[in-house]
Amino acid sequence: MSIALLLFCFYKLRYLGPNPLTTDNLVTLSESPSAVHELALYKTLEPGELNQRIAAVRELLGDSLLILGHHYQQDEVIEHSDLRGDSYKLSQMAAESKACKTIVFCGVHFMAETADILANHPDKVQQRDGRRVSVLLPDLAAGCSMADMAAIAQVEAAWADMSEVIDTEQVIPVTYVNSAASLKAFCGRHGGIVCTSSNAKAVIEWAFERGQRVFFFPDQHLGRNTALELEIEESEMPVWDPYALDLGGNTEEAIHASRVILWKGHCSVHQMFRPEHVESLRTQHPGIKILVHPECPRSVNDLADVSGSTGKIIDTVQNSPAGTKWAIGTELHLVNRLKAEHPEQEIHFLSPVVCMCATMYRIDLPHLCWTLENLRDGSVVNEINVDAETGKWSLIALERMLAVH
Repeated sequence: MSIALLLFCFYKLRYLGPNPLTTDNLVTLSESPSAVHELALYKTLEPGELNQRIAAVRELLGDSLLILGHHYQQDEVIEHSDLRGDSYKLSQMAAESKACKTIVFCGVHFMAETADILANHPDKVQQRDGRRVSVLLPDLAAGCSMADMAAIAQVEAAWADMSEVIDTEQVIPVTYVNSAASLKAFCGRHGGIVCTSSNAKAVIEWAFERGQRVFFFPDQHLGRNTALELEIEESEMPVWDPYALDLGGNTEEAIHASRVILWKGHCSVHQMFRPEHVESLRTQHPGIKILVHPECPRSVNDLADVSGSTGKIIDTVQNSPAGTKWAIGTELHLVNRLKAEHPEQEIHFLSPVVCMCATMYRIDLPHLCWTLENLRDGSVVNEINVDAETGKWSLIALERMLAVH
């Protein structure tokens, strides 16, 4: 066996474990041959027929059904959503519904997990006399490349390695909401917290009130851009590579000198935006303003006129006067929707390359129709059910976030 292969096997066992639970594994386990055959038939239907059949189920089930549509979802799916927003806002709104019995989340896997955790908060289940809300994901292959870059076994291994060099009692773990429930639970158990892109700064300040260092995962760019706002030097932010042999590829000195330890993860969409895209659009369109999501690399974020969460991007465009010119660095479906909704402004996509969330795009009309008609017929498919222990600790980390102002 070659040295390279031996190293790979070591990495897999040390950091991933013998059989990591990935979205791909979930799909393999959950999609039976009959389900695959049914979906193939749905994919032969015309959009008009699919729309009619989806509308019929929605009318039949009424308020007992809530369809959630994430901002990055394609327009034909968004049209059928009862609520539209970012992942956490959608989960919060759905959890407040008293009539809802089933949530169909047109998003990705971690979003459906969060919806299950919040909608089935013990207090809310008690208010419903013990009834849980079912959370369905139309396509289990709708994962998140960023979330998949940090497996719980990897994070636990990193934590153990850190503890050999620094006092992890003084390290506060912070996970971006774009992460698996197991990572949220890790933060809950270790005195940590969850953040969104809109409250990351307040959350990191909260963490520094309780510890000497922050361990931020899975998106290094949001962590770095936010820490820079807090005047933390990049030299104080080593990046932990889960596939490196020693201390995530860092020296003991770098870990000792750290204030924020970043995970080597990123959003595959926002990673695509480059400084040259900004320069090109400013040259082509004098007076244009650059509006980006903080998941973009620092080299782009530093050049932007405005950087903020999906909600801030939408609000910024909505509140700008006619004639404003924008180049927006976030997911393509959202940018195109803003362009269509605001013809009084000039809106451009920041990259010349098509950048859309490929896994989000897996949620389409055939999958949505298949999920709803199975529900109508008494068959619950693709249910997301976070186990009680993980849900309990995840909820603690989420509730800490809610308490941050």
